Amino acid sequence: MKAHELDYRLHGDDMQFVEIELDPKETVIAESGALMMMDQNISMETIFGDGSKKGGSGLFGALGGAAKRVLTGESLFMTAFTNDGIEKETVSFASPYPGKIIPIDLSQVEGKLVCQKDAFLCAAKGVSVGIDFKRKLGAGFFGGEGFILQKLEGDGLCFIHAGGTIIKKELKPGQKLKVDTGCLVAMTKDVKYDIEFVGGVKNTLFGGEGFFFATLTGPGDVWIQSLPFSRLASKVFASAPQLSGSQKGEGSVLGSLGNLFEN
Repeated sequence: MKAHELDYRLHGDDMQFVEIELDPKETVIAESGALMMMDQNISMETIFGDGSKKGGSGLFGALGGAAKRVLTGESLFMTAFTNDGIEKETVSFASPYPGKIIPIDLSQVEGKLVCQKDAFLCAAKGVSVGIDFKRKLGAGFFGGEGFILQKLEGDGLCFIHAGGTIIKKELKPGQKLKVDTGCLVAMTKDVKYDIEFVGGVKNTLFGGEGFFFATLTGPGDVWIQSLPFSRLASKVFASAPQLSGSQKGEGSVLGSLGNLFEN
């Protein structure tokens, strides 16, 4: 199924939203709760999975697509927004936390993008939103994104969001990049992903960076975020002891004891 072609505009800087222009009968799919506003002739329909029918048609195909989304921690349902009018209409979607929205044309990345499980925001109808298993157990048990990542497949436009500033790195064949597991946003299909132990007693106990980082090996493109939502939430939670009960260190095994050594 060829994806619908979308026209769009990004608004804002650190708290962005994307405005998508739909031709008559054109459709965009989005995560539940992503809607910001829409014109009067845009209709909404709650659907199982992504509506691409990649897992097969009928009830079992729909249930299969929805089940895959549950494995990534997402809702069973997505929402399809269709222009039922006779002129162009717009619908807008907002990122759920401060950061950037990244438009990616899947036809320009060989039809597949692998991203962290909460990065997907919206896409043209026809784009398949599935799961991507990592074969190595290390990546599964210790990766910040977990054993299962999302994969977006098709030939249409999709939008992912991430926290802080986003940088795109182009890796040459065999080139490696070490990244904090929470900072990885997305990568093209040929990039190899693994988890590596930080190593060293002092690094592990006092480094505050956690036990593991992601090792990405080219060729391919990767997108990195400067402020993962988990890091932001951890700092907010730690700054409100009346709500959390006690402060917690971000990555050190010493927890709140590590705060005693801070200036």
